[in-house]
Amino acid sequence: MTPEFLELLRRIDTPTVCNAIEVVQGKRGFDAFTRGTMQCSDVSQPVVGYAVTAQIAALTPPSDAPEVTRARRMAYYKAMHDAPKPSIAVIEDLDFPDCIGAYWGEVNTTIHKGFGMSGALTNGVMRDLGDMPAGFPVIAGSVGPSHGFVHVRSLGEPVTVFGLRVAQGDLVHADRHGAVVIPPTVLPDLHKGIEKLLATERLILDPARMPGFDFNAFEVAWTAFEKART
Repeated sequence: MTPEFLELLRRIDTPTVCNAIEVVQGKRGFDAFTRGTMQCSDVSQPVVGYAVTAQIAALTPPSDAPEVTRARRMAYYKAMHDAPKPSIAVIEDLDFPDCIGAYWGEVNTTIHKGFGMSGALTNGVMRDLGDMPAGFPVIAGSVGPSHGFVHVRSLGEPVTVFGLRVAQGDLVHADRHGAVVIPPTVLPDLHKGIEKLLATERLILDPARMPGFDFNAFEVAWTAFEKART
């Protein structure tokens, strides 16, 4: 991924990426995206990165010995630190839909941002909304006050977040709308696909924003819009 392409992905929202993937594929039906409404800690920018996956739980204390639990947590942080950049932490809370443990708060987001990560995606809980560092969006399932007994259960395994299955190393784009996994097969053409999509949308958006826009102007614009999409 070139720096120019990464910068483009960071400027557009996740619905645009979703549509552009279908432009490249030449059909509708792309379905590698989250379902349902998620919470976003920072709506000013999307998160783009290669997934580093883990599973957590918080409803009950860990059943392993304390030294095992700590070793797993340290292995987790080492994996997050060493992950190829740009990277995104993708964390499945195994307590879902009854998540109570806010893994993402001021301390953990600051640590992950310090490691050079771009943000986090989780079906779990976040907190400390006024104290999270800028430039590290968290897209989460809910907001809550407590960390419960939160602990890491697994690292590097495929996870599921709001219906989206994410494997270690998948390229993820996420924002306040949810998240998508960008298929490797579309990557070579996705930059052009995004540019084509944006240019095509302007054929209808620009006239619609002009004074005096009426149905006749709409018909002309929509005809051009339909032609450009074929």
